[in-house]
Amino acid sequence: MEPLVCVDDYEKYAFSFLPRKNLDFYRSGAGAEITLHDNKKAFQRYRIRPRILRDVSRRDLSTTVLGQKISMPIGIAPTSLQKMAHPDGEIASAKAAEQLGTIFILSTASNSTIEEVSEAAPNCVKWFQLYVFKDRNVTRNLIERAERAGFEALVLTVDLPVIGIRLADKRNKFMLPENIEYANFKEIAHELKNKNSKVDLPAYLNSLSDASLQWQDIEWLKKITKLPIILKGIMTPEDALLAVKVNVDGILVSNHGGRQLDGTCATIDVLREIAEAVESKTEIYLDGGVRDGTDVFKALALGAKMVFVGRPVLWGLAYDGEKGVKDVMEILKREFDTTLALSGCSTINDIRSNMVVHESQLSKI
Repeated sequence: MEPLVCVDDYEKYAFSFLPRKNLDFYRSGAGAEITLHDNKKAFQRYRIRPRILRDVSRRDLSTTVLGQKISMPIGIAPTSLQKMAHPDGEIASAKAAEQLGTIFILSTASNSTIEEVSEAAPNCVKWFQLYVFKDRNVTRNLIERAERAGFEALVLTVDLPVIGIRLADKRNKFMLPENIEYANFKEIAHELKNKNSKVDLPAYLNSLSDASLQWQDIEWLKKITKLPIILKGIMTPEDALLAVKVNVDGILVSNHGGRQLDGTCATIDVLREIAEAVESKTEIYLDGGVRDGTDVFKALALGAKMVFVGRPVLWGLAYDGEKGVKDVMEILKREFDTTLALSGCSTINDIRSNMVVHESQLSKI
């Protein structure tokens, strides 16, 4: 086998290796998958304007997020059911993030428990992705467990009042493989089993989705936890400003990897206007479509504090567990470092907004 030298190489391997249903669950998007594909293509519409003859012999990729220094502005996004890619699942991903000195976000729908991840990667900067369920006690219990386990922020997903239409999963009649489970809901699964021998935990959890969730519920959340709160799923300046109004600690510009509403904008296309609206009143992060170090540079120039990657981590996980995740993240780090140098920047603070321009504006420069 030829060496894997970029994220696309790991993706091609995963496409050839993973069982069809598992692969389709990871790779697919909502509807016709217009947004899924545009998340990646949109980065190609932006051009870097490098500066030259600057001393870039020493470069520092570190940044500060929520007051904590991390090694690079590239973290691991929450993705569910990671044991479908590798038996070590989220534990492998968290340990890779720990080695790299960056942030790992654990999905609520993980195959490893909050406690297992915390024990396996005690020194990793860990955030917990959260849903506010109809049964608020379920949400409260998850928060309390995350707090006890040393997680340092809550990433509240706000773009899932209902689950998007994912045709690949429908065609495959996707169900959880027998050997894995929604690990954070073992007690609920046990209760359901006692009531009914035919346990359908995914259906039960889907029934808990709260389509009535509103901005005032953020205030409820703030009352029951002292952890910083980040809203994941912001796609407009209007909602970004409402997030600032309720004093959240950060917003994650995200369209759920193209898995919720098809036909929405690519995340990179809305980033600049959101950043301009917010005016540094809260931290801004981005996920969706990041596949290269140049993508990281573009996102930072357009207003993101850092980016998070999801599917590339799964491809690395499928290839070689913890080492595969670490390798993928190091590729992105190396590519970003090279981009930084070739753009005339020694640190992240050297990146300026005018160093990236949309292709439609090139004739006006």
